[in-house]
Amino acid sequence: METAHFQSSDKNYLECEKWYTFIILMTIGGFFGAFTYSIRGGVFCNAQTANFVLSAIAIGNGNWNEFFYYFIPMTAYLLGAFISETVPNYIKYHMHIRWDTLLMLIEIIAVIFLGLLPETAPHRISQVTINIIASMQYNTFRRAQHIPMATTFCTNHLRQVGVAASRIIRHRNKADVGRMLFHACMLAFFVLGGVISVILCRYFLGKAILFTLIPLCFLFVKFLYEDIKSGNELLVRKPDGH
Repeated sequence: METAHFQSSDKNYLECEKWYTFIILMTIGGFFGAFTYSIRGGVFCNAQTANFVLSAIAIGNGNWNEFFYYFIPMTAYLLGAFISETVPNYIKYHMHIRWDTLLMLIEIIAVIFLGLLPETAPHRISQVTINIIASMQYNTFRRAQHIPMATTFCTNHLRQVGVAASRIIRHRNKADVGRMLFHACMLAFFVLGGVISVILCRYFLGKAILFTLIPLCFLFVKFLYEDIKSGNELLVRKPDGH
């Protein structure tokens, strides 16, 4: 059974695999989800299950305009997955930085763009932008210190808490305690991100998203420093789960 090591200083892991990276991204994921739902059209852009259900309902009701309304973010999410799966090797060998480093920069630029949009701008712009970056993030950050993770939604974390709790009761395995707490921690930080988002949106409206630049810039600097410091030693190494 896979176990996790929770020391961020452990040199066996890339920066993009360490626990604090996933906690930060999970918090940002909660922020994005609450942001689009509360002030950008009442939709969740972090994952696409709801959009598939709603598009099926639209088809069943013969409402094709509504179907295409949901089809656009679904396509944007597909595009994000395609990009994040296609370009990493090119980026690594031609720009001499890791894809996860570049992705942080892309998210920073996207957040600045969304934060500077006027409140009168169509909600679809924010929705599609967050669809793409959420998809790229989900496909890029797959394992935190050997534990499968998702940074943009909660379903798997909730399932894993239940699975680990069952194993703890049945097998008394201490490794499952750490695993359960890890996933529970991800859920807590996702909720925290959503709470922060709602509060900030109340006062700053769309500019509230600019506050996510603080953690994103922190991760970008950490990733970039690792790329520069390690040279080719870690540059050629694929993150766990890829």
